[in-house]
Amino acid sequence: MQHPPSRIARRQLLAAAVGLPWLGIGHAQAQEGALRIAQSIALTGPLGDLGSAMHLGAKAAFGALNARGGVHGRAIELVTQDDAYDTPKALANVDRFLAERDTFALFNCMGTPMIEAMLPKVIDSGIPFFAPFTGAQLSRVKTARNVFNIRASYADETEKLVQHLSTIGIRRLGVVYQNNAFGKEVFNAARQSMGQLQLPEAISVTVENNASDAGAAADKLAQGNLDAIVIGLAGKPTLEFVKAFRALQRGVTLYALSVMGSSATVKALGADATGMAISQVVPLPTNAVMPVVRDFQADWKASGASAEPSHLALEGYINARVFAEALARAGRNPTRAAFIDATWNLKKWDLGGFEINASTPERNASRFVELTLVGRNGRFIR
Repeated sequence: MQHPPSRIARRQLLAAAVGLPWLGIGHAQAQEGALRIAQSIALTGPLGDLGSAMHLGAKAAFGALNARGGVHGRAIELVTQDDAYDTPKALANVDRFLAERDTFALFNCMGTPMIEAMLPKVIDSGIPFFAPFTGAQLSRVKTARNVFNIRASYADETEKLVQHLSTIGIRRLGVVYQNNAFGKEVFNAARQSMGQLQLPEAISVTVENNASDAGAAADKLAQGNLDAIVIGLAGKPTLEFVKAFRALQRGVTLYALSVMGSSATVKALGADATGMAISQVVPLPTNAVMPVVRDFQADWKASGASAEPSHLALEGYINARVFAEALARAGRNPTRAAFIDATWNLKKWDLGGFEINASTPERNASRFVELTLVGRNGRFIR
């Protein structure tokens, strides 16, 4: 017959738990009263694969945390509503969340148009708006302390791409960008970086959101005698432009931002994606040299997720881990104000090789950007 562990043995078990990589914020058993956070994200619709991957990554992190006792003994409950990448649905979801008094924070809501529409209500309410999924500057509001951006901005990614091209001696550049706020932000960042690096002015062309003119854009750039093209497109315009351009010319290297790099987009492009360079705002999810990636791989497997781990899943996981750290720093009975203060105290915090450095609301807390290539098997390589 087994006897219950002695008091000393129980202390040893607790000490062992505290010594685990990121579990010291937990207790042996979660206390009652889960902390409820809410998320409006695309689980279906045109960008459903992006939202689903990020959501599953966050669930893997919170699931592992809750299994080990939560934060100060409280589990984190992630309540998610699908908005199908539709702005009215996203706004309705947020209205519902704000009306529910037990919603502690909004977490990792998705999409530049949706976030732009949400922001006035969110800022007015004062609720923590944690890690919105957009690289657009519009979410980086100078006076909004309750809005906490993590991922590197579209400008950061574009600057990294242009700097790389300059370093390897490429000067004849083209820029294709979506005729919306996202695309214009990429174009302006590219033009500014090229000016600073004294590169010749790029040949530029726009593509409409419905991709109706993607073929014409590809034709114009194919005639430009270019060495490389920076792509500021997402969704259908990316697919239509790349396929049209590859049909005309295959020797030009294509450089795209992280929003293009979902597994579904790469799969849909097939051989046309091979050799594309894509900037990423989190590490390679197979790079187990990094402690945060090792944690992610273990928790992803434990979650039972059937999908292959991706950059977007790792991004959702990292966002959840940062949220949990800020919550732990906010104390045993956190208020929204204490949590917001805790986020801005995350300075030069190393999350296993991924640094969080909060400064001011108009700047994102991460500047991590690295370039990956799409290999012949459709997998990303560094």
